Amino acid sequence: MPLLGWTALGSACIAFQLALAVRVVARMIASARGTRIAPCADDQCQRCVSIVVPVLDEESRLAPCLDALRMQGACVREILVVDGGSRDATRSIVLAAAALDPRVRLIEAPELPPGWNGKAWNLETGLRASDAESRFVLTIDADVRASSQLVSALVAHASATGVDAFSVATSQHVADALGGLVHPSMLATLVYRFGIPGRPETSVARVQANGQCFFAVRERLLATDAIAASRDSRCEDVTIARALAAGGTAVGFYESASLARVQMYETGRETLQNWPRSLPMLDRFSGVSGWIGLLEVLFVQALPPWIAAGLLLAGAGTPFERVALEVQVVLVVMRLATMLGTRRAYEAPPLTYWFSPLADLPVAVLLVASALRRRHMWRGRVLVASAAR
Repeated sequence: MPLLGWTALGSACIAFQLALAVRVVARMIASARGTRIAPCADDQCQRCVSIVVPVLDEESRLAPCLDALRMQGACVREILVVDGGSRDATRSIVLAAAALDPRVRLIEAPELPPGWNGKAWNLETGLRASDAESRFVLTIDADVRASSQLVSALVAHASATGVDAFSVATSQHVADALGGLVHPSMLATLVYRFGIPGRPETSVARVQANGQCFFAVRERLLATDAIAASRDSRCEDVTIARALAAGGTAVGFYESASLARVQMYETGRETLQNWPRSLPMLDRFSGVSGWIGLLEVLFVQALPPWIAAGLLLAGAGTPFERVALEVQVVLVVMRLATMLGTRRAYEAPPLTYWFSPLADLPVAVLLVASALRRRHMWRGRVLVASAAR
């Protein structure tokens, strides 16, 4: 029979876990059956989109990205590749693409101003350099491989829904067994904190975004100064979306079948080293809700199988322990259902994908540790980290 003090503490922990679980379940139910971006081969308008590709030392990934972007139809007015000071062959790749397609243009970003992170500055430079005649701006990362129908589908989706800003949940490719284990675990943290993609949000706390493929009305980006709001953010894509929402713009996040695919990192080790930098999603807009989200990941996604194992080993003999065990079993089942749902986000994942819930606890610890760190590095450069306030 456990001591009364430990019973009271255990009851409080389970009650806290249940409160967080109710939030997560309600979020998933509310976001179920959302809209997807459908393929569209017809150009909805002529020369209405400026594409901005921020780059830094991208020689190993950029050429296929530009090849795919040059295959886009008449919707695209220009493809602006904004270089933040590459030391490899990135510029040569851009110039070679420009010789084949006059829409491609290399832009050298000015010297990085104090207080700005490199990618945000590249995006801001690209936005300011984009043609005022373009109605939309599409920001896309060098690791994205776009279908030839991507831009026309984005324009059609914006026209059909009236949503002025949204991003695409790209199809993910992981290259090794470790990546198949940890990448899906990290991706699941987004579902637990923000729900299932498929609808626009106006709440700053609920919007989510993927900077790999972000589409917005150009004038909305300029009017809200959204990119500048992300200048000192480690998660500039989410900060841009939150700044737009704070300015009254509904921001969507949608799945898109095979319109865009990406391999974020070459190895699972790189995934562990790099994605936790931005994945906590803490910035000037997140406030307390950002930390509550990390607690949801820890208590609702990561800990249930380990609490259940501990209770089983202890015998789960008291009524409280039996109830606590039942709660953990329900949460484990929910996690397995989430894994089945996120399977469609991956191209032929390795077998280790199906064991990814085992990585949830170390991933949760990594996210919390990253959130507490102020100094981060990216490709040899120190990132200026703003406090979440």
